[in-house]
Amino acid sequence: MDDPPAESGPADAVLAVNARFYEAFEAADLDAMSALWEHAGDVVCTHPGWPTLRGWAQVSSSWFAIFRNPQRLQVILTSAAVTVEGDAAWVSVDENLLDGGAGQTVSALNVFRRRDGAWRMVAHHGSPVLRR
Repeated sequence: MDDPPAESGPADAVLAVNARFYEAFEAADLDAMSALWEHAGDVVCTHPGWPTLRGWAQVSSSWFAIFRNPQRLQVILTSAAVTVEGDAAWVSVDENLLDGGAGQTVSALNVFRRRDGAWRMVAHHGSPVLRR
């Protein structure tokens, strides 16, 4: 009989939630995206080229609008780094977005808060990387 897998630590748990965020994004799955976010007035989201959105109502509305777009993006993540400090964690990552023939890189910061043992996203900020 194989030994049970070692319990993963908080960094692995945060990276797993971060991966589910991008899976929901690629699939344009509003229910999955909603399940990842904390539904609170203090959450914030800045999509590339958008003003900062504050509160779950504005953030969820933005995902609804984005997911209505028929264009689907593939996201390849690079340069991911995670930091966990108590019940707060953040992941910095480069989002390499592919939409068929063209591509763009967005530098992102995703912030998570742990409540009742579950990590939920409380902030997402994406900034386009300019091509040289």
